[in-house]
Amino acid sequence: MQPWFTDAKLGIFIHWGIYAVDGVQESWSFYDDTVPYDRYMSQLDRFTASRYDPRAWARLFARAGARYAVLTSRHHDGVALWDTAHGDLNVGRDLIAGYADALREQGLKVGLYYSHSDWSHPDYASTRKPGRPPELEDNRYSEAAAEDEDLAAWERFLAYRDGQVRELASRYKPDLMWFDGEWDRSEEQWRIRELAALIRSEVPDVVFNARMLSEGDYATPEQGAPVVPPEGPWELCLTINDSWGHQHHDHNHKSVGQLIRYFTETIGGGGNLLLSVGPREDGTIPAEQAERLEGLGDWIARHAEAVYGTERGLPAGHHYGPSTLSRDRRTLYLVLFDAPRAEINVRGLLGPVRRVTVLGSGTELAHRVTGGLHETPGVLWIDPPSEADLDPHATVLAVELEGELRLYRGSGRF
Repeated sequence: MQPWFTDAKLGIFIHWGIYAVDGVQESWSFYDDTVPYDRYMSQLDRFTASRYDPRAWARLFARAGARYAVLTSRHHDGVALWDTAHGDLNVGRDLIAGYADALREQGLKVGLYYSHSDWSHPDYASTRKPGRPPELEDNRYSEAAAEDEDLAAWERFLAYRDGQVRELASRYKPDLMWFDGEWDRSEEQWRIRELAALIRSEVPDVVFNARMLSEGDYATPEQGAPVVPPEGPWELCLTINDSWGHQHHDHNHKSVGQLIRYFTETIGGGGNLLLSVGPREDGTIPAEQAERLEGLGDWIARHAEAVYGTERGLPAGHHYGPSTLSRDRRTLYLVLFDAPRAEINVRGLLGPVRRVTVLGSGTELAHRVTGGLHETPGVLWIDPPSEADLDPHATVLAVELEGELRLYRGSGRF
């Protein structure tokens, strides 16, 4: 795992493609027969990207506090956002080069999404059983499926896939390759190891998400924030409204306060938040989404010390809310979502606290420890901050320790 990824904390997921023209669900709308395939593909001729300004995107993402972005270079529909020499479906120009250059101008890492699956390619044959969602499918490749498959067609498909991926890796040198659509076939069928070697031959330090199976570097839960954070590096993929791509009817946007909660809970559990925006077909990001990115970025800028250069914070049970820990393990950052009505308590700290301050204002708060017996430490009590010190969305307290954090995880003496 590259150190930049675990310290990035926030990435922007960009679902942009022809599906934004009519505002239908990306790829799945024709796969699930809610939109006829021909009607879905007719969007290709109406996809203009007429107001696409990748530098404006990159500046917005930087203001949001993001350190990387991931663009859907090709979704399951098979339509490429660059002028690929492999396959017949693409937008007829290169929409990726400007994106990659603009991100790097802002110091952001470049991520590209690519689907293993291509539901338009003539040589692609799914092993999915008719009428069953892939999530419920047994992913083992059966003997019957092997007998039925045209192996020559599969080889042609893999050659097409490898050709496109090589173009992406060699042209744009992505820092991150975000794969999807892996459920249709096995790791052996996808030839994951060979695919990873191909990409690394162009970008040795590339990061892969978990949908590169055994070659993946980190877990990627979607939409539902995990109750128990995964071990190791991970990333929560989350939409700002209810849709990945642009859907005209979807105005159910999460508030800035909700996004800050998702964000702090994610980084407190050691993960990154990959927050999805859905640009319109002309390339503009809806104002409602841009405003939320700006609001999240304002909060992060006020509390950057508790975000960047930190690691996962206290396990559940020590503090009622998320927390992060400085890299030297000497400062805890406690997140308070609501105005405290009484003292804030932290349990299980082994070792003394030097001081507690409100991040941003610097106001020092009185604190004391009560109780404790033998190896069981007492409870740290912190006076609540004044109303003037409260953040409108989430207040952060910096708890400076005398030494490195040590925690008691026992049950006490009975």
